[in-house]
Amino acid sequence: MITSFNGMELNDTREMIVKNKINLTTIEVKNRQNKNDNGFVQYSYHSPKYNEIYKRSLKNPQEFWTEIGKLVTWSKPWKQVLDNSNEPFTKWFVGGELNACYNAVDRHVESGKGDKIALIHDSPLTNTVRRVTYAELLNKVSHLAGALAKFGVSKGDRVIIYMPLIPETVMAMLAVVRLGAVHSVVFGGFAAPELAHRIEHAQPKVIIAANCGFEPNKIIKYKEILNKAITWCSCKPVKCVIFQRRNIETTVLDKDMDILWEDALSLAGPHPCVPVEANDPMYILYTSGTTGKPKGIQRSVGGHLATLAWTMWNVYGMGPEDVWWAASDLGWVVGHSYICYGPLVYGITSVMYEGKPDRTPDPGQYFRIIETHKVNAFFTVPTSFRVIKREDPKITFGRHYSTKSLKQIFVAGERLDYETKVWAQNIFQVPILNHWWQTETGHSITATCVGLDHPLNPPNFSTGMPLPGYDVRIVRSNGAEANPNELGRVVIKLPLPPGTMSTLYQAPEQFCKIYFTKYPGYYDTMDAGYIDDFGYVYVTARDDDIINVAGHRISTAAIEEVIMAHPDVTDAAVVGVYESTKGEIPLCLFIMRKNTLKTESCISNELVSTVRDTIGPIASFYLSIAVKELPRTRSAKTCRKQISDLANGKLLTISATVENPFVFKDIAEALQKIGYARNVPNFLS
Repeated sequence: MITSFNGMELNDTREMIVKNKINLTTIEVKNRQNKNDNGFVQYSYHSPKYNEIYKRSLKNPQEFWTEIGKLVTWSKPWKQVLDNSNEPFTKWFVGGELNACYNAVDRHVESGKGDKIALIHDSPLTNTVRRVTYAELLNKVSHLAGALAKFGVSKGDRVIIYMPLIPETVMAMLAVVRLGAVHSVVFGGFAAPELAHRIEHAQPKVIIAANCGFEPNKIIKYKEILNKAITWCSCKPVKCVIFQRRNIETTVLDKDMDILWEDALSLAGPHPCVPVEANDPMYILYTSGTTGKPKGIQRSVGGHLATLAWTMWNVYGMGPEDVWWAASDLGWVVGHSYICYGPLVYGITSVMYEGKPDRTPDPGQYFRIIETHKVNAFFTVPTSFRVIKREDPKITFGRHYSTKSLKQIFVAGERLDYETKVWAQNIFQVPILNHWWQTETGHSITATCVGLDHPLNPPNFSTGMPLPGYDVRIVRSNGAEANPNELGRVVIKLPLPPGTMSTLYQAPEQFCKIYFTKYPGYYDTMDAGYIDDFGYVYVTARDDDIINVAGHRISTAAIEEVIMAHPDVTDAAVVGVYESTKGEIPLCLFIMRKNTLKTESCISNELVSTVRDTIGPIASFYLSIAVKELPRTRSAKTCRKQISDLANGKLLTISATVENPFVFKDIAEALQKIGYARNVPNFLS
């Protein structure tokens, strides 16, 4: 079937792409030059340094990863860099032994950097700032490891950590891996049923928890949640180590099961690091939204540590004395990789911010953090900028702070729209660099690699170029490789590089079925996108975010891009809803700018007109309605599937990761005004 877009004939496997995006990838190609050895067009976007390294990583991975492996300290050298004899269960640095805690802490103290600040914890919620040196980290981590060993934790055992974003969470992670054990950090916002699923699946010998967490105007009683979860589990821990946040509240402990954090630290002396083989498991991280059957991403030690250390300079451009800030939580993959292990293995300072972009107490907090702690680069989600823009468009709060220490900002986790990118660049006066990665990969798949001399002005909408080690391809539904600029499924040719998941915990068959069956020889990212003539990758949406309108494949991301360009819209989500004639049509929920003089009806009409002019009548866009807030997970992902299910009258399952479930009540009422959401669950009535 052939579809058309603004007079152009397109294969039906392609996406309707916004006009300015097409201009970017067609006008510049007209005067293309000869292709280089990587098959990419020679162009000013390219870096000779990147080209050479990327080519070598694919053609001679043993030589390339041998160099990367030297960035960490080994107690026993590896015998074989790559063993791909049992694909996709690829092994790296086979036979080598090391310890994650030693690489993140001990070796820096041994080299005379004990007084260097490892962690800065800034909490406007508790009005406290703490600075933890590498020496203090070593002291507390080694003593906690001693206590865990006394409770019977040893190499290969699992320990669940249920704590908020505080330094003690990092200490707990490091103490577990110091023993060669495996940690599983459970995000503090999970309720008892979700926590119980993870306890039952991981069967931890010990659980380390805080007594409570703190959200704006709300205390989350972790200990009560933990008690309830344990009662539901057939597998009980030997001991629970509880950190009392006394500046918030204290909790009564179980004298038989529980031990105070401070008492645990004094229970035994410091424990030495236990070496593990490079492919032994380091942690299990359950994917967000997991319910009845947890899907535990398992990551091995050696390749992960080496790759993270390499990315700190080569991707993020961080020098040895720089200050790094990842605005995330330790319950998510970003927190594991770039609050804890990446910056600490690299030996720099990592900022931990326990707060929100806007409500703790005002929208100037990101600016305050940058000035106070002299942050050189930080990593966040685009939503944080949308929130600041919505709440304080004139930067009334932020303008009082200097951000001159900042060199660049990196975003990931969701789509970066053009308006938000331009706004943030104008406000912070640094490049806003989009990159793309997944929980499964543990680090970015594509990025603008600052340390590899990538230009800091990549094409709009791009997520950068493939990182060395990733052979990224675009394939059609039949598995054939797509042409440049043709939308398809984003896949990665095997073997995957070091640092990616090694398997799913206790589910190797599921591991193979989910990720490697549909496109044999490739890892299926389940994302849709395309690669332009210069080698830049564009991830447009999850593949299921492409809707079928009367046989035409339309990207909801492309429509959202147009919506977000409207000056009176601060946020938006587009989903597919049922329509009797065309099967499916787009529906937009948008948030109006505060103090706008236009009515909702006026803005809706303008949105319909703009989408029609930009994408064309083929999009069949005429449904849009304003809402107060969009539902998002605590990692800032918009809950598009749940919005679509609610609109279409399907069974609505609200994940425990949703930050504010009550948003759906307002959305249901809005959808009913335009004839959707007719089967609203009782809890939303």
